[in-house]
Amino acid sequence: MSASPSDIQHVIQSSSPEKGATVSTSSAPDGFFAQFAGNPFFTGGLGLAGFAAILAGAQKGLRQGASLLKRRLLVDVDINVKDDTYQWFLYWMTIHHRRQFSTAVQSNPSEKLGIIESLLRRFPTRMHHLSIATSKTQLPNGAVQTQFALIPGPGRHILRYKNAFILANRVRETKSMGLNNGNPWETITLTTLYSQRHIFEALFLEAHELAQKSVEGKTIVFTPRTASWEKFGEPRRKRTLESVILDEGVKEHIVADVKDFLRSEQWYYDRCIPYRRGYLLHGVPGSGKSSFIQALAGHLDYNIAMVNLSERGLTDDRLNYLITILPKRTFVVLEDVDAAFSGRTMSDESGYRGANVTFAGLLNAIDGITSGEERILFLTTNHVARLDAALVRPGRVDMTIRLGEATRYQAAQLWKRFYGDIDEDGVNQTRFLQALEELGIVQAEGQEPPESVNMTSTAALQGLFLKNKHSMEGAIAGASELRRS
Repeated sequence: MSASPSDIQHVIQSSSPEKGATVSTSSAPDGFFAQFAGNPFFTGGLGLAGFAAILAGAQKGLRQGASLLKRRLLVDVDINVKDDTYQWFLYWMTIHHRRQFSTAVQSNPSEKLGIIESLLRRFPTRMHHLSIATSKTQLPNGAVQTQFALIPGPGRHILRYKNAFILANRVRETKSMGLNNGNPWETITLTTLYSQRHIFEALFLEAHELAQKSVEGKTIVFTPRTASWEKFGEPRRKRTLESVILDEGVKEHIVADVKDFLRSEQWYYDRCIPYRRGYLLHGVPGSGKSSFIQALAGHLDYNIAMVNLSERGLTDDRLNYLITILPKRTFVVLEDVDAAFSGRTMSDESGYRGANVTFAGLLNAIDGITSGEERILFLTTNHVARLDAALVRPGRVDMTIRLGEATRYQAAQLWKRFYGDIDEDGVNQTRFLQALEELGIVQAEGQEPPESVNMTSTAALQGLFLKNKHSMEGAIAGASELRRS
């Protein structure tokens, strides 16, 4: 049965979409992304994220570029607190700042300066972070003298040295403490242009010379603190050998032996002998033992390290360690060594024991396997008979010197020191020596010293002269007071 044309047209119209209907020709995924692309919040966030990524990349690039530029144009030098240069530089920076300030204040208006120098003087470098350093020194009369000094504190300081600017950054680590002394760990970082790096060598050389000048003509005394040596007060003015009057020839004999030892280092090494020397000075109190050690240190440009064997907390290990880390060119002095073990008792493990250090520990520190070399040791005692033979044997004590009561020679030399300028003909000196002879204090000229209980010490003689420093007659009349010394 055939369909008519009208029927076919009706079928086509009925299968066509209704009017107003929309036909989608895109796939489902394309429609998903299209929805996000058409969302203004999504496109705005994506733009911000892209901008942030560009900024982060630029920041990283700038940081790396600045680091590269710093490595190319700047140079850093680090100094830690354990280095000797640390204290030298702090002292130099303080003095350098004072010099610049005084130069700016005392500048001469008529002085002709270049443009750059004029600008530099108009804007002087300054330190705004300061610390105070306090030092205490006990005087012979028992008084304590306190001194204060301002030094550069933690923080950044700008310095100008030889027309070069230096950034000094002093950092103190409050959470990190030194095991030896308990002080905070500190570092100083110096930064300047790479083209001006040569100034560091000149700066450190000047700082070292300045530090040497600050102690020039002085003797530094060290005392142990925990596991290190610390300066005891301010450096003391050097005492001359001429200021200590020993019996005739004694002083010269000791000085000659010490100088010979200092010249014989290679001789000791060639014969595999430990390079160390020990001296025992004994005698009555006031005979000049400690004074001579101080004068000898000044004469040889040495310092002194004092050790108190009766100190609480001083153990065998600590004493041994302190002896091995002794500062260069320093005498070790153990004063009144007999008193440290006067009340010693026997211990099964450590031998004789004193307050803290054992007698065996002392022997090992002086002449043990771990004992340091390049060392000069002085022991002093008023009672040599109380010392153990093991302590004074050769190898530990190489020379024993007795500094006894005042002799005729010492009395005459002391008189010349105090009254030589007013007793030019020596008449009063002769009267004084005759008075001492009559009292049995000194021997007659050309005779052996008397065996008398009236003999006195050089300290007592000096005390008499100090009491009568303006009166020779008073000194002669007071000679009888020496019998009680």
